[in-house]
Amino acid sequence: MGPHLTLSAELEAALVRQLASSWDEINASHFRSRMRRPQLGLHEAEGRLGQWHGDRQTLTLARSLVLARSWGMVREVLKHEMAHQFVDQVLGVRDESAHGPVFQNLCRDLGIDATAAGLPAADPAVPVDNPVLRRITRLLALAESPNRHEAELAMRQAQRLMLKHNLDRVVVAAGEGYTFRQVGTARRRVDAHEHILASILGDRFFVEVIWVPSYLPIEGRAGRVLELCGTLSNLDVATYVHGFLLETSERLWREHKRSNGIVGDRERRRFLLGVMMGFSEKLDSAASESRQEGLIWTGDSELTSFLRRRYPRRSGGGAIGFRRTATFEHGRAAGRTVIIHRPVHSQGDRGGRLLPRHAIRRRCRPPAPAR
Repeated sequence: MGPHLTLSAELEAALVRQLASSWDEINASHFRSRMRRPQLGLHEAEGRLGQWHGDRQTLTLARSLVLARSWGMVREVLKHEMAHQFVDQVLGVRDESAHGPVFQNLCRDLGIDATAAGLPAADPAVPVDNPVLRRITRLLALAESPNRHEAELAMRQAQRLMLKHNLDRVVVAAGEGYTFRQVGTARRRVDAHEHILASILGDRFFVEVIWVPSYLPIEGRAGRVLELCGTLSNLDVATYVHGFLLETSERLWREHKRSNGIVGDRERRRFLLGVMMGFSEKLDSAASESRQEGLIWTGDSELTSFLRRRYPRRSGGGAIGFRRTATFEHGRAAGRTVIIHRPVHSQGDRGGRLLPRHAIRRRCRPPAPAR
């Protein structure tokens, strides 16, 4: 999406209303409603993603940012500029530079990125060539074995390696900082299987998950998108698993339709939910084995604090209602057979680059196409 796209007057008005809604929400959650909403708008200068004008009481974001980047990035820049507004309007600090100590401390306390760009940056302390990712990738390559026992064993070893790595990391405070990543597409309605998938990532892949507001300016449509918080290496793996399970569940549905002569997608959501439930049960079984070995994950309090700073006011998710139909049970049985194997680079819109290219050894052959 290029920066020179334009919106109709109606869509632009809807966009400004959405910015105002986001401003109100962030003002309440992060700043305890202590600020007055300024005049919000867009500016054309591409060199500045956002700008707070204290003399005019206006806050503007770059049109190129809003139209070309994800709404998650738009919100990060908005929070950054609102921190400038707070320092100026509430704290009355005007004898420091824009990114001086007061601003830096405020951003640290509220979990707001304090860089001039207002966007999250990769943690330079994390080596680009992560050895844990390399070992996990090698194990997932073995999970492509036609011998199902060997494939299952390789996947479980990869899970155990992740568990041990995260247990060790928390104990020795290895230095990997936390950041966030949004995965999937913004949706007005989040299906039940996507909720279960989010739970799988949060329960088994060492990330915190939260559904956050999103907006598509070109369509004038609001929705929600899944955000993951964690270390860079865990985010890489969780992002891969997210894309892998979505694509695998869709493939299994197509195979189920073909083998049973089903026309249409009326039962698709029930089948996909069954796949995710079945796979979740499979991971629960593997986790039970790890507990018997004394490898028990009790969570990461620092990561929980990171999420709490990003979203001080969170609401819990409701229960998922579903009927255990024959289609659901077929999906559940299929989910119990799923084996996560070697990362690939998706050609579609959903997965993107699923794991860093350096994590994939050149000698590995690409996986056989699905039949």
